[in-house]
Amino acid sequence: MAKPNYSFEKRQRELAKKKKQDEKQAKKAASKPPVTPAEPGSTPDSSQ
Repeated sequence: MAKPNYSFEKRQRELAKKKKQDEKQAKKAASKPPVTPAEPGSTPDSSQ
């Protein structure tokens, strides 16, 4: 009888978990409206 390869199974679980997290993060980023960076010099404290 063949011995179970626990390290392979663990690696597969880790890859599946990472893939799921990446998909969740991508979905979250896609639903968030894009943030436009403020123009330099348009901050209220730059009154020189």
